[in-house]
Amino acid sequence: MALVPYDETAVMGLQRFHKPLATFSFANHTIQIQQDWRQLGVAAVVWDAAVVLSTYLEMGAVELRGRSAVELGAGTGLVGIVAALLGSEVQFANPTETSDLRHSNIRIITQA
Repeated sequence: MALVPYDETAVMGLQRFHKPLATFSFANHTIQIQQDWRQLGVAAVVWDAAVVLSTYLEMGAVELRGRSAVELGAGTGLVGIVAALLGSEVQFANPTETSDLRHSNIRIITQA
């Protein structure tokens, strides 16, 4: 593991994490996820791993319809939201500092 000092102006690839909204298309839905790097840090942005796992689930590699799932370390909730759109009943588990952001993202999806 390497520990590298972070300077948001120097690292081009991380600028997307500073955008307040990230938009994705999964399970025939457009999903807009609110992010808040400045207030909540790394737990409040959508990481590439969440996008890859959401894609894997959407491909049907795991049958989710009618099953229960738990998203551990849910952060913004993208993977759990995708699993729910694919028919799973999802419980989200994460530190409370990101729960308001995640609940807001879930409300936005369920109202669409």
